[in-house]
Amino acid sequence: MATRPAPIQMTACSQPQRARTHAPRAHPHPLAAAEQPAPTPPPAPSPAPTSAPAAKPARTALTVPAANPARGKPANPWLWNVVLLDDQEHTDVYVIAMMQSLFAMSADRATHIADLVDGHGRAIVMTTHKELAELKRDQILAFGKDPQVGSCSGSMSAVIEPAGEDQQP
Repeated sequence: MATRPAPIQMTACSQPQRARTHAPRAHPHPLAAAEQPAPTPPPAPSPAPTSAPAAKPARTALTVPAANPARGKPANPWLWNVVLLDDQEHTDVYVIAMMQSLFAMSADRATHIADLVDGHGRAIVMTTHKELAELKRDQILAFGKDPQVGSCSGSMSAVIEPAGEDQQP
């Protein structure tokens, strides 16, 4: 009676291979021994302790930078506010469209930001880490002029500032 071939197995690289029907080699390849590092000797036994074991060092708590009393803000802030500044050249429709486009805000939230900018002269539109805050500020500065205002000279102004305890008015 004829023997059946071993079943085909798929490997990670999707190449069909025959299953092994024999045991692996008992002796490694002669060059494989030269490539392996020499075994390390076991560590020497440590001397027996003569006194009580040493106390573990006390754990230290994570320290937060101290607040600067003159400014009321952290000395080394890791959060930054993107602040949109008001001008008289841009319409509320422009501000709402920009907030929806750059910050994916809902119409209600974008309208609220437009009202804050108009009423207070500035509005915090995002609080994030410094790199993203700089990117969002640059996107506001590059958004372009308001097409509904013929005398508009360019984009709105925006700045970034360290996020402090005093947020939006």
